[in-house]
Amino acid sequence: MVDVGKKSTTSRTAIATAIIHLGPKVFSLVQSNQLKKGDVLTVAQIAGIQGAKLTSQLIPLCHNIDLNQVKVSVTLDPTCLTAVITAECRTYGKTGVEMEALTAVSVAALTIYDMCKAVTHDMVIQEVKLVSKTGGQRGDFHRGQGS
Repeated sequence: MVDVGKKSTTSRTAIATAIIHLGPKVFSLVQSNQLKKGDVLTVAQIAGIQGAKLTSQLIPLCHNIDLNQVKVSVTLDPTCLTAVITAECRTYGKTGVEMEALTAVSVAALTIYDMCKAVTHDMVIQEVKLVSKTGGQRGDFHRGQGS
């Protein structure tokens, strides 16, 4: 692991997103909360939060950090038949929370896939990406529109 002992303790945030293409049948079932495994959106939200909290156990050499806040939201986009997942993580520490936000959206997307795979395997998880981060030595990052 990288030594972060001499780094400054600062407020740090990260926002990440992911998209899962569901297709018409699964989208309809998720939207109407009719899947046998239960409420897909709520379970995915909880799974994303849990994923953020367990990031250092899943990613080798990732620091275990104290998270001050984790927010995960899952919204349905009927025009694209997708679920859009957003995670925001916050800490006050010596290392950033980008990996926690990225893990949160990834685990949420995988949870949606798992809960819907009895209907179809034709789902695609895409565009797992960091949208923004604040704090730290390298400064802030904000992804431009369209990228």
